[in-house]
Amino acid sequence: MKILDCTLRDGGYYTNWDFDKELVDNYLENTNKLPIDYLEVGYRSRPLKGYLGEYFYCPDYLLDYIRAKSSKKIVIILNEKEVLPEDLDFLLTPCVGKVDMVRIALDPAQITRAIELATKIKESFSFEVGFNVMYMSSWKSNPAFLEELTKINGIVDYFYMVDSYGGIYPADVIELINIVKTKTTVPLGFHGHNNLELGLINTLTALENGVGIVDATITGMGRGAGNLKTELLLTALNANKNLPVDFNALSEVVDRFQDLQAEYGWGTNLPYMVSGSNSLPQKDVMDWVSNGTISFNSIIRALQNQKAGVKDNEKFPLFEASKHHKNVMVIGGGPSIENHLQAIIHYLEINPETAIIHASSKNAMFFQHLKNPQFFCLVGNEGNRLEKIFNDLTHFNGSCVLPPFPRKMGTYVPADVKAATTELKEITFTDKYKESHTSIAIQTALSMQAEQIVLAGYDGYQQMAMNDKEKDLFAENQYVLAKANEIASVISVVPTAYSVTLQSVYALII
Repeated sequence: MKILDCTLRDGGYYTNWDFDKELVDNYLENTNKLPIDYLEVGYRSRPLKGYLGEYFYCPDYLLDYIRAKSSKKIVIILNEKEVLPEDLDFLLTPCVGKVDMVRIALDPAQITRAIELATKIKESFSFEVGFNVMYMSSWKSNPAFLEELTKINGIVDYFYMVDSYGGIYPADVIELINIVKTKTTVPLGFHGHNNLELGLINTLTALENGVGIVDATITGMGRGAGNLKTELLLTALNANKNLPVDFNALSEVVDRFQDLQAEYGWGTNLPYMVSGSNSLPQKDVMDWVSNGTISFNSIIRALQNQKAGVKDNEKFPLFEASKHHKNVMVIGGGPSIENHLQAIIHYLEINPETAIIHASSKNAMFFQHLKNPQFFCLVGNEGNRLEKIFNDLTHFNGSCVLPPFPRKMGTYVPADVKAATTELKEITFTDKYKESHTSIAIQTALSMQAEQIVLAGYDGYQQMAMNDKEKDLFAENQYVLAKANEIASVISVVPTAYSVTLQSVYALII
């Protein structure tokens, strides 16, 4: 039995493959004291667009550094879909003498191309070669792939079975091991994701049924729901197989990664459980969960639509303005609404033709008594928020507006407001962020032929340090507002950090 820890490679999905040097030093120092055989430290890749960090490219100086610090066998991984045979000399020559194994991550549909890559690696280099074959739960329905496994003997040193969706059970592990063993004599490996928290039992089951090498990561750090925790695997093997473990060293390295986990929040949750149970890709789930503004209900609705093979679960009539409103107020969720509430309400009372568009329903209760026409943008979880804010929607006298069909996150509209709900035909004023709250609000205003869009509650995180999510939302809103200002006059009547014209609400009511 061998253990491969792939924390730095798989954990890079959260850090964009950048790791603090002190963290890595701690990791290398303490894994030297643990019964781990291999460390997979990152990808080797030809240049790709966008920023990807140090451990995505593993430059030769980094491999030199790791080789000098670690007593373990060192592994890098190639992504089959991004590597051509002619790239191998360029990618792997700098790894000679520093790396012991090259793994190839591959879609089973590309097994033939992966065999070509592995053959060239074996002919040109002395590395061990592993195949990390994804989508394990789909293999039984792919007999052509299974037949290709007869060709990997003598080319591949380890054939890894990867539970990409994190949704298989121990019985599935046993069945698939037995199927693969009928096709190849290559030693088997197992890489389990932890969507259903079955990483440990599936890995132990794999070991009991002849798998010779298994993967794990410190604190389970890895893409989406993450992986089997290295510390859990070592503790279980220590208790049941008498595997010697230096728990002081294990605690040292775990403590450091727990600090990182508090920042990035990997691990399973309800959306990952649903994606795992239904063998749905977790890349989208990872993006949605990390967004922080999308509710679990919305994520699960999107996953259910994926499973059902539908673009969206509900369609509504197209929005058509019953009358034009030259002046529109778009209300956000900022605290400035309460700070200047009396003046904002007075402004709306003396301008009863001004339409109110609630980009967020957060502050809607303050305006429910007004006679101004009111529109509610039902984006993301706003349908649920509307129910909580108004408690009883049976006498709802506003109109709800949805993003254009189909909506990526699916659709939820409270039953009592469905008759008053329409959807926009398209978003035309901006080329980005078309499903954002602000985009829906602005498009609604422009559809009313608004000449002036008045903002309130668009504070922009004033006088506070923004985290990464808040920075992204600020940049998104700023872009959308700038695009809107190319068509209509956009002003804010309360203080804001956004770059829009500022006009005091108090000057408008004297």
